[in-house]
Amino acid sequence: MSIRTNKMKAIPVLLKQLMIARRKFHERGRDESFDRKLEKLRSDLKKIEDVFVRVKKKEEVLLDTLAEVYDHLRKLDRGKLDEDMDGICQRIRDSAHNLLPILAFDDSSKDEDHIGGQIFHPSEELWQAHERIRNLENLYYSPDNPSTLCLSSLFIFPENAVIRKRNAINLWIGEGLIGNTENKRAEEEGEDVIDDLLKCGVIVRCGNGKDPSVNRFQIFINVRHQMELYLSKENGKHQGQYFIPTTYPQIRVERLELERKKATLGGDDWYFGDRTIGTIFNIGASYLNFRPKWVTELKNLLVLQLGRWQDSALHHIEVGSQEFLKELRNLKQLRYLSLRGISRIFELPSSIVELESLLVLDLKACHNLETLPDDISTMKSLTHLILSECCFVEGMPKGIEKLTNLQVLKGFLISRPGKTPCRISELVKLRKLRGLSIHIGSEAVIRNGEFERLEDFFKLEQLKISWNVSDPKYANINIIVPPHLKKLHLECFPGKSFVECFMPSKWERAGLESTLELNITGGKLESIKTHLTLRTLKILRLKYLKQLNVDIDDLKALFPRLKYVEIKQISNHSYIEHEWGII
Repeated sequence: MSIRTNKMKAIPVLLKQLMIARRKFHERGRDESFDRKLEKLRSDLKKIEDVFVRVKKKEEVLLDTLAEVYDHLRKLDRGKLDEDMDGICQRIRDSAHNLLPILAFDDSSKDEDHIGGQIFHPSEELWQAHERIRNLENLYYSPDNPSTLCLSSLFIFPENAVIRKRNAINLWIGEGLIGNTENKRAEEEGEDVIDDLLKCGVIVRCGNGKDPSVNRFQIFINVRHQMELYLSKENGKHQGQYFIPTTYPQIRVERLELERKKATLGGDDWYFGDRTIGTIFNIGASYLNFRPKWVTELKNLLVLQLGRWQDSALHHIEVGSQEFLKELRNLKQLRYLSLRGISRIFELPSSIVELESLLVLDLKACHNLETLPDDISTMKSLTHLILSECCFVEGMPKGIEKLTNLQVLKGFLISRPGKTPCRISELVKLRKLRGLSIHIGSEAVIRNGEFERLEDFFKLEQLKISWNVSDPKYANINIIVPPHLKKLHLECFPGKSFVECFMPSKWERAGLESTLELNITGGKLESIKTHLTLRTLKILRLKYLKQLNVDIDDLKALFPRLKYVEIKQISNHSYIEHEWGII
């Protein structure tokens, strides 16, 4: 047959014909030099034996991306297209480059009889692809580098997935891949790993190309395929396996992915033999059911990610019953529990406090959740407590101020008297707290001087304050910004001006203010002038402020070190982005 008849059979047919021709050449007399050339031809053909399959798959990836762009354009979805433009363009370039089989050849084997394996001269971007693979090889053969294991753990996410930095770091904390050193916090380690992977080129940032912040990223497709190839080559290094850290270093564990739309955990078919499951991750299940004693085979479980990891709230997840939560008490090794965005969870049982190894508890956007345990003071290991967007929760549990290892507290609710037993002033006891978000509820009663105590949070780096009330009186709360704050986010601020809201502190009077980033989202703000000089401010984002009118030049005068501004849907600008040099 002609090799043009069926491209999937072209290489096997050619190899067969080469074997026949080689045998006949030998019958006519051996020529070692010519025979070496035939052997190298055979070797190259073997290397690209699956190239048509790979190209077909990569063609499909490129077409999927182009279809996504077409869909955005057809729907005139400016907001989504604007937000995803840089990521989409990068994916198109990556998919196009991946169509070229540059990894099928090794250009290091050059000699007088055989010109290098490449079949074309690569462009600068293709050389970057080669460099990316070299960096990947360096990572793979450096098992002591935390970036190596952290990268392989990210393969639990689907191909082309946009991964939030926060989700990645929480996963790494749960699996014990970071946070095991005394001289560095898990957050810092996670940031360092992401910076390392970005520099190596094995992941690429998503979102606006000018924005200096990296909140989302993707794994290059060819990097993923190459790493999976490495992992499949060596015994004991199969994809999805890792070691349980610290307590059971000799036990090899695996990750279990929930991919079907409907998933049932537990029961007679829930048997893993001699396998140990360390991570359960909900990739795509929308409906979760749990049979009685579903945790029987999961005694060494470290990570239980049942909730939503995707950006969009359109990824709906619900449970048949919340009874499954009662059995969580048996997961004594559990370090990371996510119920984010799951519907039909109305109450978190008091037995949850028995999870003494739990480091990360993520309950964000559990919109049906009404009741939390009365007292969580026994959860001494908690480093991350995330309660944001739980709109039916009326108050905080007791004992938050006793969680001395807490580094991140999101969704701390100020409500009516009796519903928030712990006050802001008591949170000062949390000496390791770096991130705090405070939500002012619709019936909040704020004590005099309560927000002034923020001045005593010496290690706090990120602060968010959101308002669920439109009464302007809640704008006059006398905030004193913590002395070493790097990022401040104000959401739905009910006042027209910050003049009555922020108070200068002794730190600012001494010129020691350190705020680098200010985000203001929603609300009735008409002017951003304040007593605070914010001489160090470099990043400013203003979004959904219909009464605010600003001029770029005025912003630069107000914040002299400003390097990046993003403005979206304010009074005189629908969208504008500006940068002054490199941050």
